[in-house]
Amino acid sequence: MTTRLVILASASPRRLHLMKEVGLEFQVIPSGVDEASVEGDNPAGLVTALARAKAEDVASRVPEGLVVGADTIVVVDGAILGKPRDAQDAVRMLRMLAGRAHEVYSGVAVVDAASGRCVSGHEVTEVRFRPLTDRNIENYLATGEPWDKAGAYAIQGVGSLLVSGITGDYTCVVGLPLGVLSSLLREFGLELI
Repeated sequence: MTTRLVILASASPRRLHLMKEVGLEFQVIPSGVDEASVEGDNPAGLVTALARAKAEDVASRVPEGLVVGADTIVVVDGAILGKPRDAQDAVRMLRMLAGRAHEVYSGVAVVDAASGRCVSGHEVTEVRFRPLTDRNIENYLATGEPWDKAGAYAIQGVGSLLVSGITGDYTCVVGLPLGVLSSLLREFGLELI
């Protein structure tokens, strides 16, 4: 299906799975970007800047190909929640999210390594959490799932049990909004459907 070389600038198994699900053939070259060094004016600007930095990092190391970068954050009460630093941080995040709604922002950037041309976009999805007890949180931490996830949960895993509903794009919450990706790839002449 793919007629151009596509490179995913991420080792995220969730992003790999989503790209395979829509029939994309691609290579994986994880980016080496220090996420803490990237800034944005707001949540949308931050995830877009992070996605772009990751895609540009990998594009600078290859002679050709469409390089896809992505990033995801969780926002509650204006606070940005990235990946938890440790168990205490994960507990803090899950307590903040328990019994209420928050927003998940996922940014995507595609860079043509040969020309340097970059296009980017983002998606926002509202996620509503069920009320959680300390035992629920403790049991969830014991699964090991929260450690490399924005907001300390994975909607596609055991974390789905924490969620009462969403409004928006499910793939945004997983970490790669496929509608945005499809639109961006189309700008380079690559149609997914």
